[in-house]
Amino acid sequence: MKGGPYEVILRTLDPESPRESLLPELDRKPDPWESSMQATCECLSWRGALDNLERRHAEDALGESIYQAFPVRTRSLVVTAHALMDRGLITPEELRARMEMVRDRFNRE
Repeated sequence: MKGGPYEVILRTLDPESPRESLLPELDRKPDPWESSMQATCECLSWRGALDNLERRHAEDALGESIYQAFPVRTRSLVVTAHALMDRGLITPEELRARMEMVRDRFNRE
């Protein structure tokens, strides 16, 4: 998969990211970005761009394979980006540019 269209997603993995290993680590109040992500997924499903059940199945499959090294709480995000690229709704270049915009915004603050 190296050099493929999903490389933009795979490069976001920080090797130092903590991995959840116990249920209490997974059973917590979501961070604000996670709540926003879920709302975005609901909107995508409502508009017919990405069905919630299909996305959850993809999270299970891709979360245990390609994105297994990602923390569990981030898998919804990376799988959604993966699915949107598969559907041609966003290109790797568009995703990379948007990620750079967000990083620049955080670095300014």
